[in-house]
Amino acid sequence: MLPLQIGPERQRLRVLCLGAHSDDIELGCAGTLLQWLTRYERVELTWAVFSAAGERATEARRSARTLMRRAAQLDIIVGDLTDTQFPAEFARAQAFMRSISQRCTPDVVLTHRLDDRHQDHRLVAELSGQSFRDHLLLEYEIPKYEADLGQPNLYVPLTAPVADRKLRHLLSHFGSQLSKDWFNERGLSSLMSLRGLECRAASGRAEAFHVRKAVL
Repeated sequence: MLPLQIGPERQRLRVLCLGAHSDDIELGCAGTLLQWLTRYERVELTWAVFSAAGERATEARRSARTLMRRAAQLDIIVGDLTDTQFPAEFARAQAFMRSISQRCTPDVVLTHRLDDRHQDHRLVAELSGQSFRDHLLLEYEIPKYEADLGQPNLYVPLTAPVADRKLRHLLSHFGSQLSKDWFNERGLSSLMSLRGLECRAASGRAEAFHVRKAVL
């Protein structure tokens, strides 16, 4: 299969990562980001989390700095929206997204799926499409209880070291989530394995995205 890539490799890549909660970006696209750091000469990142308070805010900042330490530029933005209440705080969420859009000019935006059943995730996806109309949006997926995984149309095969590092990073940086029965090595690796099978990744693992509009 003929691979696609985002711009010429070894040049600058500007990325905006959007997550409703402190571990969403890492769950959805940490592997892809790690591989981009090795393929592009200069990766400039804006890392925005809409809701993270107390321990979760500390986790968000520490995780982003550790995971993206090879980035040429990293701007971390942490908001204070109320977890699970984003629709009720629409005006605040919209203002937060507006402030993000004024701080960066990304080549690609990594964000939640529009069809995600979690109300916070879904609102971030809606605001992403409204705020970045002329950008390439890659909607990542989050494994969770709602059983809302769809059929992705873009895959990023991961190398074995990158997939392993993603797992180690999640388990070591988000202690607040370890009580969840899916937040373990088996649960976190299962989706990567499924997507790796679907795209015939050499390592057997991959991340997948939904792309609603692209210009070739």
